Amino acid sequence: MSELTIKKSATWRDYYEMCKPRVVMMMVLTALVGMFLAVPGMVPWPILWWGNLGIALVAGAGAVVNHLIDHRIDVLMQRTIKRPIPQGKVSPVQALVFACVICLLGMAILIVFVNPLCAWLTLASFVGYAIIYTGWLKRATPQNIVIGGLSGAMPPLLGWTAVTGSADPGGLLLVLIIFAWTPPHFWPLAIHRKNDYAKTDIPMLPVTHGEQLTKLHTLLYTVLMLLASVLPYLTGMSGLPYLFSALVLGAGFLYYSIALMLTERPQLAMKTFRYSIFYLIALFVALLIDHYL
Repeated sequence: MSELTIKKSATWRDYYEMCKPRVVMMMVLTALVGMFLAVPGMVPWPILWWGNLGIALVAGAGAVVNHLIDHRIDVLMQRTIKRPIPQGKVSPVQALVFACVICLLGMAILIVFVNPLCAWLTLASFVGYAIIYTGWLKRATPQNIVIGGLSGAMPPLLGWTAVTGSADPGGLLLVLIIFAWTPPHFWPLAIHRKNDYAKTDIPMLPVTHGEQLTKLHTLLYTVLMLLASVLPYLTGMSGLPYLFSALVLGAGFLYYSIALMLTERPQLAMKTFRYSIFYLIALFVALLIDHYL
């Protein structure tokens, strides 16, 4: 496919798409909530602007490296075949240069305008996702998404440290919530795309151990996620409005996970996946609203 080569001209939209903007926007949202939860009042405007911009640029660079490393398997999967590199719009070298530029720019912004701890933790998150997870873990074990989920769970801590300059328990607690959320978020998508993954050398759990065990794992991690989600209330970080929201949202997630395990409805996996996205956004918005009530 690479020999189709790069005769199609790339536009800014192709580079934008490689940054996985919807994923990065979710990451920025959780980083933003981490910033506001770290202080009793308003986050300083320079930190708010430069912190989120720097985090977004480095996260986007990680997404581009993900496109680069996976481009040979992307041509085998219906979900990814239309990405810019498989389509011959962007060459691997162009993708690598673009990733390096926006990563270095993001790091420079964080070091100069935010603080070094936030910058180095953001770089660690980039290395964890782009190099360790995409380059190794993803192909090494069916538990790839569990182990590799830590790097994707980092944004709220990055936002927290951008404001405080320290990695405090509150920020780490937010990481724990997203870390527990990641497997039941991703595995329903993996079930839905099982046939695609079977064409590749990626040992996704539904391919290696079957759908039923994957559904059981999804349910168990949903329960762990629910337990993690009430910790902000139990530790005094949040109040009753947040607890109510967490329980209601968690009940919805639990319903989907149980239904996914007990029924064979074809579209239920994607419905569970979509609900998981709504769940995380709504949960973090609830954290933010509770903080200022």
